Amino acid sequence: MAVTYETAVSRLLQLGHELTSTQKFDLDHMRRLAGALGHPERRTPCVLIAGTNGKGSTAATLASIVQAAGYRTGLYTSPHLVRPNERIQVNREPISDVEFALIYDRVEDAAAELVARGELPWHPSFFEMLTAMMFEYFASAGVELAVLEVGMGGRLDATNIVDPCVSVITDIDYDHQKFLGDTLPEIAREKAGIMRPGGIVVLLPQHPQVNDTLGREIMDRNARPVSAVKHMPPLTPDAGSEAGEVAEGSNRFPLEVMGQEIMVDFPLAGRHQVRNLALAITAAEQLQHCGFRILPEHVEQGIRNTRWAGRFQVIHADAEDGSPEVVVDVAHNPAGAWALRSTLSARYEGRPLTFVFGAMRDKAIAEIAGILFPVAERVIATHADNPRAASPHEIAEIGQPFATEILEEETVAAALSRARALAGRKGVVVITGSIYIVGEALRLLSLVRQSV
Repeated sequence: MAVTYETAVSRLLQLGHELTSTQKFDLDHMRRLAGALGHPERRTPCVLIAGTNGKGSTAATLASIVQAAGYRTGLYTSPHLVRPNERIQVNREPISDVEFALIYDRVEDAAAELVARGELPWHPSFFEMLTAMMFEYFASAGVELAVLEVGMGGRLDATNIVDPCVSVITDIDYDHQKFLGDTLPEIAREKAGIMRPGGIVVLLPQHPQVNDTLGREIMDRNARPVSAVKHMPPLTPDAGSEAGEVAEGSNRFPLEVMGQEIMVDFPLAGRHQVRNLALAITAAEQLQHCGFRILPEHVEQGIRNTRWAGRFQVIHADAEDGSPEVVVDVAHNPAGAWALRSTLSARYEGRPLTFVFGAMRDKAIAEIAGILFPVAERVIATHADNPRAASPHEIAEIGQPFATEILEEETVAAALSRARALAGRKGVVVITGSIYIVGEALRLLSLVRQSV
């Protein structure tokens, strides 16, 4: 008898997200699971995207462009904001609850049999199971191109059993040091693991140490690097500049793509998003070497149609009840915090900001607080419904040197309610620090339908 959706999700969550002390990452385990399913990952061409920041935005933009070109497009991202279905989408539609449960059942049966026969030393992890479900669903749904966001790292990530048409590497910074290494070169080497010998890799110049490491990895693999610099605007868009303007939170400017000028109207706010956009456009161009027909008008339409929830997502003030404007952003590391601060400064200069902030205990809370808290009139520290989450008191103690005022609330609901009351009509509430905080806030704001 097939399991229900609720049972499938519950069993997946019980698997946990981290390895035990006796386990290790091993792509051979993922290949065995895929093999038991008939290798669905081999039936769908794909693009594989790794990086620390921006890989989800890049993936969502590229998928939108490919869909605009008329192809049935799969998108796999992580983690989710509200429901796990968000991670597995075809033409922007998340997998249904019924299909999720059916495919979970199929993958779970295969995994259990492998463990029983001794072909797997332990049950696949939460992420390995979801990745196998994604491959199975995309193959059965007739996806013509899958855009896959790496979960963590690259070299040993469960998604890396594919043979991508194009690999993309976004900005690399410190994150997941426990698994990826303590230095930028170590982290960059892990991300570079998605490159293929002789394969196309799309990237942009970044930190010198990262550039050096990626350059060596490209040479060692004889990969073909393609720079996305040509799709960066001549100037970072500023209001009134010749290159373009920021109109109501979007990046807007003319750009030459494939020998034709298009008007970029990118809904994802922030100057940092221009880098992710350039990577997506360049990857779309390179897909023509893999047999996909993508024209400038497809690029223009796909950019305009891009949606990616929780990345400087603005929820406008309600004139009827006097509630303030709300910004949600999943910045959970220093690089993300700097990007958020820059975008807030550009958009809300002179307006009082009230932060609702929560973070996982293993994140660089002090460094993030040092970047964000000084620009806030007040900070309300809170706690996500997650065992890894730092308590409001822990955050308040860490953040006290950087903030004018820190208040504490035990739940996101209480923090959000207090923030909206304190901010008033002229203020702005900024919800950030963790994808879990943002996910809970979006649910509370009744924006689930609009944001997934």
